[in-house]
Amino acid sequence: MRILLTRPKGRNEELAERLRALGHEVVCEPLIEVEPVGDEPIELSGYDWLIVTSAVGAKEVRRRARGQAGRRAAIGRAIAEALGGADLVPRDSTQEGLLAELPRPVGRVLFAGAETARRLLVEELDADFLPLYRIRELRPKLPEAELVVLASPSAARAFAATGGAAPAVSIGPETTAAAEAAGIRIVGEAGTHDLNGIVAAVKAATR
Repeated sequence: MRILLTRPKGRNEELAERLRALGHEVVCEPLIEVEPVGDEPIELSGYDWLIVTSAVGAKEVRRRARGQAGRRAAIGRAIAEALGGADLVPRDSTQEGLLAELPRPVGRVLFAGAETARRLLVEELDADFLPLYRIRELRPKLPEAELVVLASPSAARAFAATGGAAPAVSIGPETTAAAEAAGIRIVGEAGTHDLNGIVAAVKAATR
């Protein structure tokens, strides 16, 4: 099967190798670009919790962090690894899942992520919000494919806007919701928010 990968440039290689090892033909066409916002140090001391919801955000925090938050939470094991470890990784890889598992009282919380990140955690936890990067959706000419892998809501929206018609495997519930809202047919969803989850979902969808 010919599978299209859509993550930002430089982030498709490992997944492509694993899917080729399963016998698939893989083509890569990034649908989003990530641009850092600011370069000043991020002071974490004084926060009871640091929350990140993407690997890009986790890497930016590590690059710019000063001090340490009391505890750290990440949506997904891959994000926790990018952060250098987390005290809490919710079973449900969504903001709702993280909100449900955070112990109370939470104290002072910093949520660091994309400029356009959902503000559920900010609103529910009265958290400080720090935009670390912005996402720019791309509109390339898409190569033909029988299946597309979507690893973010932004990629799902860009795929639909570009006229993509292939069914999709998504990395998690928020991406699935964005894809379905844009009219994309989802045929698989990763059970874990990482490459292992995506590969397993592709295997199930291509049996």
